[in-house]
Parts: sequence; structure tokens; C-alpha cells
Amino acid sequence: MSGIARDLISLGVLHETQTVHGQGRPSILLDLHPEGAFFVGISLLEDPAPMVLSDFNGNIVARRTMPLSRDPEVIADLISEALPKLLAERKDAAQKLYGLGVALSGFVDERQASCVQSTLLGWQDVPLANIIRQKSGIDTFIENDAKAVAVSEKLFGNARDIRNFSVVSFDDGIGCAHFIGGKLYRGNHGGAGEIAHCTIEPGGSPCRCGKRGCLDTVASLKAIKEMAKAEGLSCHSMNDLETEASLGNAAAIRVLHRAGNALGLAIAHLIQFNDPGMILITHVEGRFDGLFGTVMRQSVEANVLPRYAGQTPIRTQRVDGDLWARGAASIAAHNFLIGPTPN
Repeated sequence: MSGIARDLISLGVLHETQTVHGQGRPSILLDLHPEGAFFVGISLLEDPAPMVLSDFNGNIVARRTMPLSRDPEVIADLISEALPKLLAERKDAAQKLYGLGVALSGFVDERQASCVQSTLLGWQDVPLANIIRQKSGIDTFIENDAKAVAVSEKLFGNARDIRNFSVVSFDDGIGCAHFIGGKLYRGNHGGAGEIAHCTIEPGGSPCRCGKRGCLDTVASLKAIKEMAKAEGLSCHSMNDLETEASLGNAAAIRVLHRAGNALGLAIAHLIQFNDPGMILITHVEGRFDGLFGTVMRQSVEANVLPRYAGQTPIRTQRVDGDLWARGAASIAAHNFLIGPTPN
């Protein structure tokens, strides 16, 4: 082991961090060298599309943006044009670039190569990774946005020491992904974890996926704002809605109860299915310290078996706008470190 460690240190992959004194000889702790490798991450969930350069510890060291397109060939061209400018912001990044990741909304195949379907982008069976690889010359991997966030949390975030956990991303849409036995669980076709399109209100509002009553139509940030508007409320954010509810506005209370109950029910199902060690809810906008979060937690506890009640920590994390681009870079890092995710 000492010989292998020395080789990895000399290659710049590992570095010594601190000396730990105890019984016997002191131990020297090792960690990944932050400048040992770099990865590019791109999010196709926003316009303009953010592009980041990440080091080996998951830190973002450079940023750029590019126009968002629905044409895969145009996307590949835009990435190829922007890459040299992004890499120029960090010395040696071009020589140590080991992969490029793309996060998008939709289903991705088990090889992290093709977008099977994306309603947001209007795609079906698009071999995006290969198109980008051919034009950029860089190993490229694509992934569903929620799964990319889960990989980021496992490699660099709150879930590094947890083998079984689920990430629920709360935004205009709801995403979900699972790590089981320390590995990202994708299912046989890459579609595992899509709670957004689980039917939560049979016969309910139509969903963009073509079904009715999906969780996305009730508990997503977009759905909550639409329900508030339908109730005649002039609330432009969750903070506004929570404020109205705290003042006793019955319509605001009704909207938050409906959404919180729905999200809590879906999370209760996750707990029943997988018995995870943690549920992590990430959100860019929104609040989980008011009525919505309270109702959600009450709904979780009311809909799991009594023996599971209170056993699964549910953590919420306010994240920045780099969430999906950082997750995309983590997908490239994951493939470099561990290799492709098995089914």
C-alpha cells in the first residue's frame, strides 16, 4: 500500500494532508490532490447554460456560460467553442482534463450516453455524449439532473459516508435519485427514481408527461406558484406564500397544505421502498422552515409504518445556482474514479 500511495503521490493524484499521532508510528492522512485532475460540467436546465471547471475535490475553479439550444449539434459546437476559454482560466487544466459531464432534465440510458427522452428539450433517443465527444475530443457523459446531484453529494458533499440515501431536488420540477449499497441505482433502463411522475392525485391536473395527478403537478415550485395564482394570490415566491399563511390567509394555507402533503406522501413511499439512511432535499428557492416543511414532515410520519416513523433523517439544503453544473462535473469525475455506473 505504501508503494502504491507513493506512486499516486508522484503522479499528483494524492497528497499528504496531516499527521495523526497515536499508539505506534504516526499516520499520515492522504486525500485527492485538488489539482490532480479537472472536469467540466454543463447544465442544460437554464438559459444561458452554465459551464464550470471543477477540480479533483469538487471545487469550482472557473465559470462561463453559453446560449442554450435544443439542437444537439449546436450544443456540441457551442461547448467546443467555449471550452478553450474556460480551460484558459486555470493553469494546466487543459493537460489534466479527464472528462466532461452534462446534466439535463429527462431520461438517460444506462451507459450515460443517450438522452432517451426529455420533454423540456423535446428530445427522444439523442446520442448527445457521442456528438459532443466527436466535436470536442473529450470523454463525455450525460446524466439526469437529480442523479448528477446525488453523485456530487456522494463524492464531495453531505453523503460521503452514507451508503444508502435518496436525494430529492425541489425546484420548478421535482427530481429524485438513489444510492443503494454505496452505488448510484439507475434501474435497468436508467429511469429509477422518477417520483416526479408518480401519480399522487389520481385523476388530478394534467402533467407535461401526458399523465394526470403527478407529484410535479402538485408539489413542485412551479405547481405551487400556479396554484397560488389560481387562488387569486399575488405571491411571487415561496417566502411570499409562507408570509401570507403565517398571517392566516386561508388560500395560502390551503396551497401549502396540499403541496406539503403530496411531497411528504412521496417521500414516505421512498422510505417504505428503500429504507434509506438519509433523505436529502436540495432547493435553490423555497423554504422548509415554515408551514410547507412542517406539513411535509407530518405527512411523511403519517404515511410510513409506525416502526419506521422518525427513523430516517430528512435534511434540507439550500444550494446555489451551480448545483446542476457541479453535479454534471461530478458525473465525469465519478466515471474517471470508479468507471461507468452498473445497472
